[in-house]
Amino acid sequence: MLHTLKPAHGSTHKRKRVARGNSGGGGTTAGRGTKGQDARAGRGKRKKGFEGGQVPLIRRQPKLGGFRRERKIQYEIITLEVLERKLEAGTYDAVALRRHKVARTDRPLKILSTGSVTKKFDLSVHAASRSAKDALAKAGGSLRIVRERL
Repeated sequence: MLHTLKPAHGSTHKRKRVARGNSGGGGTTAGRGTKGQDARAGRGKRKKGFEGGQVPLIRRQPKLGGFRRERKIQYEIITLEVLERKLEAGTYDAVALRRHKVARTDRPLKILSTGSVTKKFDLSVHAASRSAKDALAKAGGSLRIVRERL
């Protein structure tokens, strides 16, 4: 019957009652070691982030973040390699590049000279690197910088 069940013999032990004198086996320091913050009554708690007296990580960090330039222009980058791969030779502006899915966002466009170009492109974009301008000119194309929407 349920009311007669007992734990197996020897499977349970009496709890050791510390700080009841030396004859009880847990007197003097009562299992708290010797001296220090953890041995004192009510002093065992430390603040979150406490590092033993070392300057805590949160205080070692820089106090203020940097700043973000309000008028910084975030360009969408288009490389010569992408132009060569995705487009036929011809004249393109920002709208046409978006229509051909070369540019995917509404950001201003900037051409960079990663890769090479052999086709003749006449481009109207917002910015370009000097080497990209030279590469387009070398292939017989041209590059015009427009200042709209910046």
